[in-house]
Amino acid sequence: MSKIDGMKVRAAGLALALAAGMAAFAPATPAMAQTRVLPDFTDLVEQVGPAVVNIRTLERARQAGGAGAPNGMDEEMQEFFRRFFGQPAPGTPRQTPRPNRPQPDEDQPAQPRGVGSGFILTTDGFVMTNAHVVEGAEEVLVTLPDKREFKAKIVGFDKRTDVAVVKIEATGLPAVKVGDVNRLKVGEWVMAIGSPFGLENSVTAGIVSAKQRDTGDYLQFIQTDVAINPGNSGGPLINMRGEVVGINSQIYSRSGGFMGISFAIPIDEAIRVSEQLRLSGRVSRGRIGVQIDQVTKDVAESIGLGKPQGAFVRSVESGSPADKAGVESGDIVTKFDGKPIERANDLQRLVGNTKPGSRATLTVFRRGGSKDLTVTIAEFEPEKPVTARAVPKDEKPKGSPAAQSVGLVVSELTADQKKELKIKGGVKVDSVSGGAARAGIQEGDVIMAIGNIDVASTRDFDAALAKADKSKPIPVLLRRGDLATYLLIRPAR
Repeated sequence: MSKIDGMKVRAAGLALALAAGMAAFAPATPAMAQTRVLPDFTDLVEQVGPAVVNIRTLERARQAGGAGAPNGMDEEMQEFFRRFFGQPAPGTPRQTPRPNRPQPDEDQPAQPRGVGSGFILTTDGFVMTNAHVVEGAEEVLVTLPDKREFKAKIVGFDKRTDVAVVKIEATGLPAVKVGDVNRLKVGEWVMAIGSPFGLENSVTAGIVSAKQRDTGDYLQFIQTDVAINPGNSGGPLINMRGEVVGINSQIYSRSGGFMGISFAIPIDEAIRVSEQLRLSGRVSRGRIGVQIDQVTKDVAESIGLGKPQGAFVRSVESGSPADKAGVESGDIVTKFDGKPIERANDLQRLVGNTKPGSRATLTVFRRGGSKDLTVTIAEFEPEKPVTARAVPKDEKPKGSPAAQSVGLVVSELTADQKKELKIKGGVKVDSVSGGAARAGIQEGDVIMAIGNIDVASTRDFDAALAKADKSKPIPVLLRRGDLATYLLIRPAR
């Protein structure tokens, strides 16, 4: 082999080596990479579609000649404003009682009221939908995908969870399969079928955006980016196994159109409610008689709770299960029967789902320590409105130096004032200025604790304030009328 031929061989070998090295760092080709394709929903539509129904509701005409909608706006758009903005459509008359307002005329034919969706839960005709779809309806008409139409009977509805069950007289119907919400993952593909704006059997798809989304309602919702519009309400949210995992219920919108945020009721909660509705036509829900609020980060740190968790007890209803168990205003409920309470609404849901008459253990954080209390769950009833009671004013005494340092003048409570407020101790705020005023403390408030130290008298108040670190926010537990709250007196800057 000549010298030149040898150089060519070595050059070729070097080129192959370089090529191999480059290939190691080069992006994988489609053949080398794992193939990911968009899902095909056709099989799911064929599988679940026959069990998804259109629901139309009718009501008697309530005004003479009032067959049309206000401003010519159709019922679906009125429902949109009612449901998603919490207010009537622009130009819609307020529905306030009027002395001479015409009553429903039984001789008048029923007029269209709204359109929604639903799905067949059992083969013998139980259909699930939203409570707001059927509430107030004189008649409910259910139309199947095969165009058969049935007049439905409202079995029951629960406004707190927005779940309703209606019954049609038919057998051998196609029914949905119920899925396991616990297996649902964020990012998973889901599909909805319903009747947006009355367009029957419309299919939309997207992904799960979040689970256990707390919107302030009784339930935690499944958030998706599936296109949901008025008329989709009550329709199923379906996973890729063809199982119903939720009931489409709400959207978030600033413009009035779909904005990529939809909420569905988890099917496990909906099934629990539907079983009670089918059994008795109503939902039995537990209560313990407390008014609660969130725990802020600043308060949690200042009282030694650590992270902001639990349900802060603002007031305890006299004679309620919580009152009998020893729960006090200012307590923070951190566990219910061993289950942690991360947010205030967690306590509401756990208590509500507990059978009335059963006993449960409340773990409360009070003055720096935890204790367990046993409570017997009562049945839920409408809460009594809380009205603030004015604290009688006495002649304002001069404040102590400790109190004045934070801008407070306080005085002893009389026995009658303690009895009226149903408390054992505390001091009344007679004057507010400086740091206390900036914290939001008001004249007439009753201070019950400074930090984790109970305050039963002005002497206790001065002693507790003297021990407080004035370089850090000072947590003050107080009563204002019937409600307790924590406020932080911050050091002057």
